[in-house]
Amino acid sequence: MEKINGNPVREKFRIRYYNGDPSVIHLEKKTKIDHLGNKQSAPLTIAQAQRIADGGFDRMPETEYPLIQELYSKMRTQGLAPKTIVDYTREPFIYPAGNVRVTLDYNIRSGMRCTDFLNAGCVTVPVSDAIILEVKWDGFLPDIIRDAVSLADRREGSFSKYAACRIYG
Repeated sequence: MEKINGNPVREKFRIRYYNGDPSVIHLEKKTKIDHLGNKQSAPLTIAQAQRIADGGFDRMPETEYPLIQELYSKMRTQGLAPKTIVDYTREPFIYPAGNVRVTLDYNIRSGMRCTDFLNAGCVTVPVSDAIILEVKWDGFLPDIIRDAVSLADRREGSFSKYAACRIYG
């Protein structure tokens, strides 16, 4: 609701892995202050990720990562809990000049009241037929990339995969 209500300061935690391969899992915290964003990340083991999905933090996990400790603390004190699965296909493209990352996200799906994203039997349903083109860069956006992603018949705007998936979860 923070995003929908336009709150200028908000944060969210998420657990991610890519391409159906849970051998590399990360806990991420995205923070927005007005239009400026920040992302922190820490690696998770499969067991840690499963405990989070189960809401089973009955004691402080042994970890060297402050981000995992922060999530644990907020789960205990603020009642944070897993809310939905956001699943999609991502095609990434990298352009080294300017450290440009272009991604195409599509086949956006949500868990139907299932938050156990490591459970292969968890049913997901399509929530959007949108194809999201996202461009991120650090130092500068080279003209060749700006021209390549400028599509006259497309609109520029924001789309929250999470908000779209929360409708179903």
